[in-house]
Amino acid sequence: MNSTDRSPFLVVGLGNPGAQYDGTRHNVGAMVLDELAGHCGGPAGPASFSTNRKLNARVAETRIGDRRVVLAVPRSYMNQSGGPVKALASYYRVPVESVLIVHDELDLDPGTVKLKSGGGLNSHNGLRDIAKSLGTRDFPRVQVGIGRPPGRMTPASYVLKPFSKNERAELPVTLADAADLILDLAAGR
Repeated sequence: MNSTDRSPFLVVGLGNPGAQYDGTRHNVGAMVLDELAGHCGGPAGPASFSTNRKLNARVAETRIGDRRVVLAVPRSYMNQSGGPVKALASYYRVPVESVLIVHDELDLDPGTVKLKSGGGLNSHNGLRDIAKSLGTRDFPRVQVGIGRPPGRMTPASYVLKPFSKNERAELPVTLADAADLILDLAAGR
C-alpha cells in the first residue's frame, strides 16, 4: 500500500443492510467507514456517501494526501460481500493489494484494532465470499475486535446482537482508532 501508487485505494466496510442490523457487532466494519468518512473530505466537509445501485454499495470518493480513495459499504448481506467487492475493485481499477477490507473479528478482544495482510479467514463468511470472488486471500484487512460469545451462545447469534452497554461506551474510541489506522495506511505513513 504505497502512497505513491497511482491506483486508487479501496476501503470496504462490511456489515448487513437494514435498520435491524444497525448497531450490531457484525456491522462494525460499516461503522468504521462512517467514522472514516467524517475524517475525509475537503473544505466542504466530510466525505458523503451516495448509493450506487449498479455496484450494490454506498460509495464516497475522496483524497487522502495525494491518493484517491474510494470508501464503500456493500448493500448486500455480509455473507454475499464478494460480488460487490469484486465489482467495486473492477469499476475503480483497484488491484487486490489496494483493496482494504474492514470487518468484525471474534478472535480479538473488544476494542482491539489490528492490521492483517492475507492469510486465514477465521471462519468469517464475508471474508470467505470475498476471497472466492477475488480469487485470493491475499488482501489487506483491518480487524475490529468484538470478542467471543459468552457461555453457549453461537457465534452467528452473537455477531447479530447489539453491542453491550459497556462496549457501546468504548465504541467511539475503537471506531476512531480504526479510522486513524486507515488514514495512515492510505497516506503511506
